[in-house]
This record gives sequence, structure tokens and C-alpha cells, in this order.
Amino acid sequence: MNLAQHFFWRAGFGPTAATLLSNGKWKAESHFDKYWKQSQQPLRPITVPQPSLDSLPAMIAGNNNSQAAAQKEQREKLQQQSREAIKQLNLRWLNEMVNTEAQLREKIALFWHGHFACRNLNSLYQQQLLHVVREGALGNFATLLANVSKSAAMLAFLNNQQNRKLQPNENFAREVMELFTLGRGHYTEQDVKEAARAFTGWGFNPNGEFVFRKNQHDVGSKTIFGMSGNFNGDDVLAMLLKQPQTARFITAKLYRFLVNEEVNEEHVSWLSKRFYDSGYEMKQLLGDIFTANWFYDIVNQGKIVKSPVVLWVGIRRMLPMQLENPDIQLLLQRALGQILLYPPSVAGWPGGTNWIDSSSLLLRMRLPQLVALAEPFELSTPTDDYVQMGKMQNTLGKKAINRFKLKGDIEWEPLIEALHKYKKSEMVQQLCEHLLQSPHQLSSIIEAQVAPGLPVNSFIKQTTLLAMATPAYQLC
Repeated sequence: MNLAQHFFWRAGFGPTAATLLSNGKWKAESHFDKYWKQSQQPLRPITVPQPSLDSLPAMIAGNNNSQAAAQKEQREKLQQQSREAIKQLNLRWLNEMVNTEAQLREKIALFWHGHFACRNLNSLYQQQLLHVVREGALGNFATLLANVSKSAAMLAFLNNQQNRKLQPNENFAREVMELFTLGRGHYTEQDVKEAARAFTGWGFNPNGEFVFRKNQHDVGSKTIFGMSGNFNGDDVLAMLLKQPQTARFITAKLYRFLVNEEVNEEHVSWLSKRFYDSGYEMKQLLGDIFTANWFYDIVNQGKIVKSPVVLWVGIRRMLPMQLENPDIQLLLQRALGQILLYPPSVAGWPGGTNWIDSSSLLLRMRLPQLVALAEPFELSTPTDDYVQMGKMQNTLGKKAINRFKLKGDIEWEPLIEALHKYKKSEMVQQLCEHLLQSPHQLSSIIEAQVAPGLPVNSFIKQTTLLAMATPAYQLC
């Protein structure tokens, strides 16, 4: 039972060759402390060039058809530039997950990215929200909730720009309760209606900065969760945080993400109480999880289906590679069902066994081999919003079958160097022990498929690719 592998996959995106075969007695506290300290290093913002508004034609009064056409063309150009910037933001974050020592921060940021799911085709607003999530991933949940709630991307996505006194829009208030804090069934429709009034006036300017428009705010008395007063949006967030149910909701969701998709209610009750009592400090919650004896129980090993991003990042960490065409990773995300910065809905990705179907499983199992052998493969993808990242085309509903090559140079040397200390007869077992959650059942099967007369380096490569092509590698 490899406790280190279990920790590396849950607290990050899996081991590298350098850490994979290291020896030494496992100490949960020391490894968590190391990961925590590495993730406290100054955050390096992920930025991409933003479209310039300077080139927009001046707005001229009157009905000048040629001027209107020019403005439309310019807007479409800016929209395309924004979509391209979002794609680059996606790829740069993906690379950060692969290469950073701050594994814990990026893994928990990925959790919050799904929890605070948001689609916005303004690349500046997306960049700002990503920074908020990464910066606050390991901090205080109350602070993170406030910063996300006041971000331009989220306010726009949940229509709070249209939430004005006498014309309240309930979308933002509802999702803050249902998806961000309490969970469904722990509030009333009246709570939503009154909270929507409290959030009136919350908006943002073109630079993505939060703006409170006082003249649009409803100053009348509201009754929320049985309390009455002239509440504003900050008051509502404070009310939500005072309820232990919020701590329990967040804890249970993080438990499914980090521990087991089947929740142990006793563990969650203990964790959530300590989380609540700490004032929603993530260090308390994460430390309690990763240093608990039950976290390393066999019942919690190999129970989580790796999301497409976790799977792909983990492959790249174990097999460092230079891709000939990095943009193809966007296509992979689309085919596997998880496009960073483009969740399917405000509820995020459903996760679990939803990641797997017959076609996606086949592609997932072939990924390492596709890179190593540069084999062409076909993908059937909808033609609506993969390329355009949300700009719907007239071909909506149709599918395009394209032929691709996931070509790249894999840096095998670290793995080969780490394995050279073992006899050839021991290498299969060692690789399976550190790549798979059920190594003993699979090592003999994999060994039987490897040509025994191969040179050592080729033997290591083939064994690694075979182990990564097993259904067991899809689990962590």
C-alpha cells in the first residue's frame, strides 16, 4: 500500500519520477507541512494579453449604415481576440498545474474553480476570477466567498448587473445559497426573494472592478432566515457563514473531491465542526483531512475517478513532454468533458463516474501511448462551441470527425534513472506499485505483455505505457 502515491494524487496532481520511487518512512504530518509551505510561496499571476478597446470606432450619433457595419466587424474581432485569450489562459493554468511546486494550492484552486463555476467570454474578467480563486484557495473561505461574489465574471454570469430595486433578479442570490454555501433545501423561496433585494446595486465597471450602485439598491427592510433589517449583500454573506450548514456543505463537497465519493457522515461532521470553529480557515480543514489516519485507509484508496484535467496533468508530471502543438490540449479537454474556464453550467462538473463513458475511457487509456508513439487518432466533436469557446455556430448539433496527432517528445530520463537501481525482474512490480492502486493483481498481467528481450530502457518505457493504459490508472 503506497501511502505516498495516495497523498500525491489527492493533495496534488500525482507524483513525478523523482518523488515516485523515493524511499523513507511515510509521515503524513511532514508531507502535509511540506506541501503547505510550498504552496505559501508568493503567487505568480497567470496573465494573457487582453484585447485593446482603443481600436473601437468612435460612436457617432445617427444611423450611418457603413459606420454600424464597421463597428460590428470591430466588435466581432474583439470577441475573437477575447476567446483566443481565454484559450491561452486555459493552457497556461494547465502548465502551472504540471510544473509548480505549489501542488496543493493548484489542486484546491481546481476544486474552487468547479465550486464557483462560471462561464464568461470576457477574457479580462476570466483572468481576474482565476486569480481570485488561486490566491484565495488555501486562505479563509469567508474572504474567498466575498471576493468571488464581487467579481465581474460571477456578477455578470449570474445576472446581478440586472438586479435593481423594484426589479430584483433572483439568480445571483439563489446560486449563492444553493451552490456556494448552504446547498439545496436549506433555505426558503422567501429567503431568496429577500436576499435578492439585499444584493441590488452590486455591479462592476468595464475594468472588472466591483461597484456598489447606491441609487439601484433597495433600502427597505428585508426578512432573511427569520431576521429583519435593512440588509445589504455583505450582510447576507455574513448570515450564510453563521450557519453551520455552510461549513458542512463545503466540507462534504471537498470530502468527495479529496477523500471518497461516498461520504462518511461521521468524518464530515467532525471535520465541518472544526472548520466552522476555526472561522472557515482552509488550513484547518485540509490539515485535518490529510493527517487523519482514516484518510489513508484502504477503503479510501482508488475510489476517485480522475477528472480529465487531473488525469492529463498527472501523465505530464510523470512523463514530462514537449508537445508539438500545445493547443491540441484544448481539443482533448473538449473530448474528455472538462474544459478549464468553461464549465457546463453554474453547478460545475458532476464528476465521479460521469467522467467515464465507452468512448472517453478508450481515449483516456490511450493518452500516454498516443504521445509516445505519435499515433494518429480520430475524435468526433460537436462543431458548436469547442473552437469558438461558446460562440454558437449554425452547425449546432452537427459533429465533425477530425484526425489528429498528439505528438510530443517525452523526457524519459528521470524515470529510467530512478528505476536503474532495480533489477529488471523487479521493475514491473516497482512501476505498478507506484503507478496503480491495485499493483499486485496487475503486475503479473502487465509483465506477461512486455517482451522480455527488450533493452532495459525500452523495457521501462513499454511497461510504463502498459501500466498507464489500464483501467486502474483512471483511479486515484
